[in-house]
Amino acid sequence: MTIAEIFSLLGGVGLFLFGMSIMSSGLRNACGDNLQTILEHATKNKIIAVLVGLGMTMLIQSSSATDVMVIGFVNSGMMNLAQAIGVIMGANIGTTITAQITAFNLSAFTPLLLFGGAVMFLFIKQSFIRHVGSVIMGFGMLFQGITLMKDAIAPLSESEGFINFLSTLDNPALAVIFGIAFTALLQSSSSSTVIFQAFAVQGLLNYNVAVYLVIGAAIGSVTPNILASLTANRNGKRAAILNLLFNLFRAGILIILINIFPIILTWIQGLSPNDIGRQIANTHTIFAIVAVLIELPFTNKIIALSKKIIPVKEEETLRDKERSLIYMNQITKVPPTVALHQAQLEITRMGHIAEENLRCALDGFFTQNVSKVAVVKDREETVDILTHSISNSMATLRFMDLTSENLRRLSQMTIAITDIERLSDHAENIIEYVEYLKSKKANLSQIAVKELKKMSHDTLEAVNLSLNIFETEDYSLLDEMEALEKQVDKQEKDLIDKHIDRLMCSECDPLSGVVFSDLVTDLERCADHATNIAYSLKER
Repeated sequence: MTIAEIFSLLGGVGLFLFGMSIMSSGLRNACGDNLQTILEHATKNKIIAVLVGLGMTMLIQSSSATDVMVIGFVNSGMMNLAQAIGVIMGANIGTTITAQITAFNLSAFTPLLLFGGAVMFLFIKQSFIRHVGSVIMGFGMLFQGITLMKDAIAPLSESEGFINFLSTLDNPALAVIFGIAFTALLQSSSSSTVIFQAFAVQGLLNYNVAVYLVIGAAIGSVTPNILASLTANRNGKRAAILNLLFNLFRAGILIILINIFPIILTWIQGLSPNDIGRQIANTHTIFAIVAVLIELPFTNKIIALSKKIIPVKEEETLRDKERSLIYMNQITKVPPTVALHQAQLEITRMGHIAEENLRCALDGFFTQNVSKVAVVKDREETVDILTHSISNSMATLRFMDLTSENLRRLSQMTIAITDIERLSDHAENIIEYVEYLKSKKANLSQIAVKELKKMSHDTLEAVNLSLNIFETEDYSLLDEMEALEKQVDKQEKDLIDKHIDRLMCSECDPLSGVVFSDLVTDLERCADHATNIAYSLKER
């Protein structure tokens, strides 16, 4: 094989991978946020979850992208492991579509695809058309890459060294290991399978060896997900482990089946006689479907195994309980007034979590305790999850037989949820100031700290009182609430004026002064949100 042919092969692989990337991103951009919305709402029904994963991956032509999104949703608590494993299984089927597409010989149409896609992408301003153009252009690159690879590897059929290397893959174990390593390198089972197809079409691989390479490729495809899970929480890591376990069991099951019943491979070959490229594509797809059908009934066992590999800690159990709905589990089975009261209790519970987060953030700020950063951010994630869950449950209440007063209360509760969620957002802002001050090696003056502590105390009092009013609807406390808000508003003005005076007299570090001003603003806005919460259910 000459240097030029090696470069041609590498160029073909590069063009194929780049075409896959362009096509995948184009499809995702064309679909907008709909893909993530669909994925996020995958239900607990295993079959639907599998179909969602299948459909998603067929659209974006990347099981890794789907699986990484799944890890993200599991990491954030928007999806549980039972939902995740169904989507992961579906993605493993969806990723086989690439090999099915590339089994067609479309090399004659490649220049037209490239030209048409480039025109749409470069000369049409409408974003949707441009994204579609990038998809078409990606397809063109993909097929052109395959053509380059086929032309480059043709001389390898006469290379004694390469033939000797491939002969070692007649050992099924070595073929599986090579499939794992090669796919881990490319980080795409679709890409490695297409390359195996190209080798087979050129007569460098026989079908039986390609079968074991495809089995290994499925295991190697989990590499991007394992890497993505390194920065995820323990549940996110379990989602990546689920994918690995599924593919390990898949490999074991398939190897056993094809050795006990070799007629399976004969049958697959008979579907496309004399077309080894199509035979490999069919093998890839049929193996994925068979594995899902066999493993789907045992998903709970696989999930349990993932929890043994990464054990569930006590704090995780408490956090999961905190992030789950307690009062709104059966709101469609109770009268509307009861359902609304349950929503009120759930929102109040979320409010106290947000209040505690604000309290923790302020304590971390005044003690300069960096360890509180992770605690506040984790609790902020809890508030976000509850906001999402409560809002979704409340949306179902609108379809119940509600009176005009109940509809008013429902709308006001929805607004209150936003105010509570913003309280926790401000808590996250405040704790991040600790990191900023540490990085800049800056400190607030003692007098500034004293002023902020007084304002913080009053703000927390206002938040606590507002939640009490929201829960009990004791509006006799509104005068006290108003007094606290006016006091915080006055403190904001006074503290900013004093801060400016200190800056003018060079008694304040400008860097820490920025934090001082931002914190004062955060506290004043928290008091405003507290007032909104207190008045939210009161008839105007």
